[in-house]
Amino acid sequence: MRSDQGRAKESVELHLADYGGIPDTGEDTGPAMQRAIEAASQINGAVVLVCEPGQYDFYAASAIRKKYYISNTASEVENPNPEKTIGIYVKGLQDFVLDGGGSLFMFHGKHTMLVIDESQQIEIRNLHMDYAEPTVTEMTIEQAGPSYLDIRVHGDSRYELQDGKLFWTGEGWRFHEGPMQVCDPVRNTTWRIDNLIEQAVESEELEPGRIRLHYDHAPAVSAGWILQARDGIRDQVGAFIHRSRRVRLDNVGVHFMHGLGIVGQSSEDISFNRLELAPRAVTGRTVASFADFVHLSGCKGKISVTNSSFAGAHDDVINVHGIHLAIVGRPSNNQLVVRFMHHQTYGFAAFDPGDEVEFVRARSLIAYASSKVTASELISPREMLLTLAEPVPEGIEEGDVLENVTWTPEVEITDNYFVRIPTRGVLVTTRRKVLIARNVFDRMQMSAILVANDAASWYESGRVQDLTIQGNRFIECGSSGQAVIAITPENEEIDENSPVHSGIRIVENRFELTDQRLLDAKSTRDLTVSDNEVILLSVSTKPEDNKNGMRLIACTEVTPSLNRFNDLL
Repeated sequence: MRSDQGRAKESVELHLADYGGIPDTGEDTGPAMQRAIEAASQINGAVVLVCEPGQYDFYAASAIRKKYYISNTASEVENPNPEKTIGIYVKGLQDFVLDGGGSLFMFHGKHTMLVIDESQQIEIRNLHMDYAEPTVTEMTIEQAGPSYLDIRVHGDSRYELQDGKLFWTGEGWRFHEGPMQVCDPVRNTTWRIDNLIEQAVESEELEPGRIRLHYDHAPAVSAGWILQARDGIRDQVGAFIHRSRRVRLDNVGVHFMHGLGIVGQSSEDISFNRLELAPRAVTGRTVASFADFVHLSGCKGKISVTNSSFAGAHDDVINVHGIHLAIVGRPSNNQLVVRFMHHQTYGFAAFDPGDEVEFVRARSLIAYASSKVTASELISPREMLLTLAEPVPEGIEEGDVLENVTWTPEVEITDNYFVRIPTRGVLVTTRRKVLIARNVFDRMQMSAILVANDAASWYESGRVQDLTIQGNRFIECGSSGQAVIAITPENEEIDENSPVHSGIRIVENRFELTDQRLLDAKSTRDLTVSDNEVILLSVSTKPEDNKNGMRLIACTEVTPSLNRFNDLL
């Protein structure tokens, strides 16, 4: 036994090698990892599982298979079987550390690489995770002709030609159509485009790994750019933290994730420190995630993301939100039936006995009543039956929704770097304190920070009332026409006397703009935008009569002051 640094009590130290996990053999580490975790579960006290440095391989054939319904992943039609293929399964453990010792965990076949379920005081540290054959394929444009492209396929992307069409293949998967992005390695930027593989009228192999794509038009791309393609079905996630408390990932590199990224759901107090979510340099790849990097749905306590780097996602970097469920039935005077509305989110208990809830008007996104849940039951994958402490309020309108107030977290996102992101950097909708500070957002194609809230599209809740955005650097974000920072709830009924959001401070940031607006804000009260430095990189961005680069709709108590506009031209 030894005292582990940062832990208050003695820990039992286990070694993966003692359970058959030997690095650099190419053999399947999955069974050994399962045995070691099972041994840890039998110990009454803190456990540190140590891996000797090296590469460990995990194969889908021996992985644990469990059904999990995970927020924002795939619908019943997209993925009828919610079973996950789990490489490392931490279930029902308390006070457990997995210390990778700097090792590389290599996953073969589609995996949910890590699941932490119904556990507490869990730490994953000092390891790297990657895919042997990533499910986002990559190819470099060697020549862009008037009606053709010559592409060089990345070495870890496999393909086959069938009837003049190019198909991508891997262990347990094959696709031709799907989302595509292009990466400019010179500017280190990534954006979405129509799939040029689908558009090709014919594909021919010039030599192994080199393909000519023929078109009836000239594709609007350039030699040297890198194309990225995927099938779009989120049937796995990178990691899943479910109904767990005090989970920490520290000094962890995740270099590819299939499906949605690291997902926290119905969990409390999650911290990410010194994450590297980016491709390993040695691979020469530009993509590290099939969709989002970090997605936290219906969590509480404190969420922190600190001192980390994020490069090369196919969707947003960090999204923290709750879920609005639509009110669809009233079986008795104190009971409700509520329904998951978005097609990719369903199947799990979104409410527990003891949770506080608010009734929210769908048209205005304003809460008009509250109560407490005394009993809850998932009566189908799409619907829950809730019993409330008080009678259901009168005046419920079609489309109105219920928000779980208890499962809303405090959030801290500080000292991070974001780059090669085709969408947003941070999305956050929580009523508790939020700090977004000292980050660098490098050329997000959409808004660097989005504060939404809706009851009609994604059904991601809820209102923001204490948000500070301070000391960040925003480099040419929002080139798609969106503002660098967007506070844009999706309410149809707009009344400046009934704002959706409040208490937002945007202070002491540096904005480097070409043709972007600094801020879009709607239905917000008590909004401060001050002491920011705005660097205008082109003449066209000099502010007109739009309140110093801001577009405001139904906002009150706005304080724009001392924003310094500097023209570099």
